[in-house]
Amino acid sequence: MEIHQIRYMCAVAETSSFTAAAAREHVAQPSLSQQIIKLEDELGAKLFHRFPRKVRLTGFGKAFFPRALEVLRAVCSAKSAMHEMTNTARGTLKIGVIPTIAPYLLPKVLPSFSSKFPQVDIAISEDITPILLEKLQETALDMAIVALPVQGAELMRQEILRERLYLVASTNHALCRGGSACLKDLAAEPFLMLREGHCFRETAIAACKRVKITPNIVFESGSFATLLGMVAAGMGISFVPEMAVEPRSGCKFIPIADERAVRRVGVVRLQNHFRSRPQREFMEHLSASASLITRQNYSVVPET
Repeated sequence: MEIHQIRYMCAVAETSSFTAAAAREHVAQPSLSQQIIKLEDELGAKLFHRFPRKVRLTGFGKAFFPRALEVLRAVCSAKSAMHEMTNTARGTLKIGVIPTIAPYLLPKVLPSFSSKFPQVDIAISEDITPILLEKLQETALDMAIVALPVQGAELMRQEILRERLYLVASTNHALCRGGSACLKDLAAEPFLMLREGHCFRETAIAACKRVKITPNIVFESGSFATLLGMVAAGMGISFVPEMAVEPRSGCKFIPIADERAVRRVGVVRLQNHFRSRPQREFMEHLSASASLITRQNYSVVPET
């Protein structure tokens, strides 16, 4: 039984596709299929039901899969421990980031980190929080940068910054006449929101609930770019986090007059997962770079 055979098996189990697994592992599909057949022959059991467009784990496959993951985790930990002994930050760092943070944080953090640690390969996965947490549980990620709080007794959380929430309105909106906006005065306004699944939507709605208003949501999207385009067209108002405040034609960003209207940004990782040197170095770099991410003061919270 070879490590690469186990890795290929896990890739197929996670993608439900030989084609997708081969692409992920950077190997030709016939070669990957052949290695899995060899693994099945050695185990004396079929691991997958093969259908025309999809594959599923057999009962034997379901029993073998978690043990295969344990083997890969052990190998990864062993390699990381050896890298630690060489006193050099090297290896692969797998980071998950939510879409409302990734385009604003990563360009300010990753280039300088890669320049400082060129032997660390960084793999980025951008997705909504539930999917990132699922990947974290599967050890497909080393850490995830998300909005806090997140639930899970098995998780470590480290808050890196807090940022204010802003309203954004078209430049000819009455809101633009003042220096700030009170949410309780906006109950009748048409709101443009991120669709369900995006944690920033929940942050924005929670801010509204604190002042006892229910936002009148007339449009939903999966990206800030679309929302800001609609705002500029005068279709309604929206929320953005402070890190997304930047010059935008047709839009004006207005701070919310509520000190509790903030987003907490943090890093989560598995409690008992080996913390490699690249992970530690990245966390230090991220914390040190936090002042570049927002324009206001923020609070750094110790890891718990």
